[in-house]
Order: sequence, then structure tokens, then C-alpha cells
Amino acid sequence: MYTLKANKSQELEHIQNTFSIKDLENFSGIKAHTIRIWEQRYSLLSPERTEGNQRKYSLLELQKLLNVKYLYENGFKISKIAKFREEEIPLQVVQLIKENAESHHALDAFKLAMLKFDQVLFERTYSKLMADLSFRRIFLDVFIPLLQVIGDLWQANSITPAHEHFISNLIQQKLVAQIERNPQVELPMSQRTYVLYLPHGEIHDLGLLYLHYELSLRGERSIYLGRSVPLENLNEVKAIYPEVTFISQFTVEPSQSELPGYIDRLKKEILNRKGDEVWLLGRKCQEINQDDLIASMRVYDGAIQVIKELEEHA
Repeated sequence: MYTLKANKSQELEHIQNTFSIKDLENFSGIKAHTIRIWEQRYSLLSPERTEGNQRKYSLLELQKLLNVKYLYENGFKISKIAKFREEEIPLQVVQLIKENAESHHALDAFKLAMLKFDQVLFERTYSKLMADLSFRRIFLDVFIPLLQVIGDLWQANSITPAHEHFISNLIQQKLVAQIERNPQVELPMSQRTYVLYLPHGEIHDLGLLYLHYELSLRGERSIYLGRSVPLENLNEVKAIYPEVTFISQFTVEPSQSELPGYIDRLKKEILNRKGDEVWLLGRKCQEINQDDLIASMRVYDGAIQVIKELEEHA
């Protein structure tokens, strides 16, 4: 984001993205009221007006706002930022990033990469993070907040599914590469096996895939079955391993009407053997009736909560 140069202006002109002031609020976290004040009092932005007199901002103006935000959050007064020449603002940001941690600013850089479908910017930002941070810290401190923001932006109609898929696939590539680096060791059959899967129709797997990374990093036997797995297929794993913990993530599936039946099938078809467990995570789990659960079933808010519990019992 901060690497924008004069010749980048031409490069961005072909991208037909324009943004409302509400979009700018969603992307930057700065209230629309504050953006209006900065615009009117300090002339920080110069939006066009629609026939209905609604503000419309360009991608370059969004980029400038994200840079202004970074300076403001690092102690610069708006009145001082407003006095900088246009080309000085990204230079000041670069200097601050050299002095500060990269992760906070990287979140905005990844959002901009998503908007521009810019894999080069994504890779450049990721490489800078990897120079200073572990992959674990990048995923927990940057990627998870980024995915949460993306979910909010999608719900607010500020981005399309294409934007979400673009950035999610790039994150998944990095995650898979890290999983492949984890050492593979032969484990005794008696050791508990973790089997991670998504139910039929569910495709949101980044949280579950990261949990697979954490388990394999800890030397656990972790088997990742992936997306949209029919429930009856889980018995194939039970036929091989004596003690299994099945872990699944419910983000959009099962539907609210199908959820009680799915929980009932888990109890009857999967948890019919001593020692097996089911761990469930994801926002759809909030719809589960706790009275329907049995002792061998646990519900978590997300992968981070599971990781913390694993660390406590390590």
C-alpha cells in the first residue's frame, strides 16, 4: 500500500472501483463522520459527486485514507498530515513501518491487495512479515483478523465473492506450504487420531486447515479430509484407528433446520464407540441446543480456543 509511486496512478486507472463513504468506513474502520470532517476541514480527500450528490471515492483515495489512518494511529495529528505533500504521505508511512512492527499496517495492505486482485502486493507484504514473525503469529495476528474483516465487508456488500475467494486462496496456499514443512513421524496406533472434516455443502475451511497445521506441528496424528464430507464416510477412519477425535467447522452448513438431525446422527453413527469424541467449532454452533449434546461432544468458538486448550494440556 505504502509502495505506491507516481507511475502507479496509471496502473490503477483501469480498475473501475469506486467507493461510497460507507465503503471507506468499512475498509478503514474510520467513522464516516470523521472522514467528512477530515475532508471538509483539511481537504484530505476530494471525492466526486453523483447526480444525487452522494460522495464517490476512487481506489487511490481509499489507499490514501489507509495511509493517513496509519500515520494518525501512530501519533501524527491530522493537521500535520494535511500539510504533507501528496507524495510525502506514503514516504512517512514507509519510515514508520521500518521503526514499528509490520503486522498492524499489513492488514490494510492485504485489504488493498484484495481490492486490486494484486498478488504481487500480497506476496510482498507477506514476505516482509515472514522476515520478522513466525507463521503462527502471522496467521493469528494478521490473517484471522483479515478474514473477520472480509466477512464483515462481504455482508456489507463492500466486496464481491470474487474478492473473498482471491484472498482466501492466497492464504490457503501459504498455509498448505507450511503444513508440508511439518515433520512427518511414525506414531503408534494406540495414540489418539484427530480427523478434521467439513460437513456436506460446507466450503469454509481455513480455520480447520490451520488447526490441522497446529496439530501436526505438535506431533499429533492429524488427518485432514477436507470439504463437504458425507457423515457416513467417517466410519472408514474408525475402522483403522482405535481412538478418534473428529473435528468439524460449521460456518454456513448444516442449515438451522438440519442441525438437530445432524447432531443426532453424530451421536448415533459416529459416537457409538468408547473413546471417540466430536469437537465442533464455527458460528453455526451457536444454533446448537446444548441439551442435545453428550459428554463426548464439545463446542468451541473457533480454532484459537481449541489451540489454547491444547496448549494448556500439553
